[in-house]
Amino acid sequence: MVRERVIETMEGIQDAFDVAAYDRWMRGMRRHGWIETPEILKAGITSGTALEISPGPGYLGLDWLSKTDGTRLVGLDISDEMLVRSRRNAASEGLADRAEYVHGDACSMPFEDGHFDAVFANGGLHEWADPVAVFDEIARVLRPGGRYCITDLRRDMQPCWKWLMAAVTRGRAMRAGLLSSIAAAYTPTEIRDLASTSHLDAPTIGGNRIGLSIVGVEG
Repeated sequence: MVRERVIETMEGIQDAFDVAAYDRWMRGMRRHGWIETPEILKAGITSGTALEISPGPGYLGLDWLSKTDGTRLVGLDISDEMLVRSRRNAASEGLADRAEYVHGDACSMPFEDGHFDAVFANGGLHEWADPVAVFDEIARVLRPGGRYCITDLRRDMQPCWKWLMAAVTRGRAMRAGLLSSIAAAYTPTEIRDLASTSHLDAPTIGGNRIGLSIVGVEG
């Protein structure tokens, strides 16, 4: 039986110490190839200007930029501390001219209709106060034919996978954060129900042993 969701805050990781710890963790995830760039590319997000929702320290979007040609990235995050960190990381990788980071709430994005060729997000879905509102905003800011790919953990993963992930996560605070994120995550069935009430055009809900995905093309 799947436990009821334990809702996390919408404030994001704000404290400078927490941001630094999260930066180190995500940098390690990228180094080991444990980030979702292949899923984004598989979804057909390979060109144009993409919006990344909740980029955190920015490594996923920067990895996507490094694997695509002539692309641009706009990151939208609610945390000022994360924005500072992502800008710093973009500069250190020589990608500052292709990456811009904006403060804002994903439930009410500060962008015009049809502004982006693609939207992607990883690991933030379980923190969104109103996922349907974010889905509607994604549909709004995408141009016709624009692609989206949203990935996150899934709450209904088998306990052995949850504890394996916890075992390989270094640091007590990061391990606790991982477990709270899993507890706040959705199941594919829950996301299918939520997405069906949104303006997203025929999303495909998928997943694997530890995560779920929402992929589609706006009409």
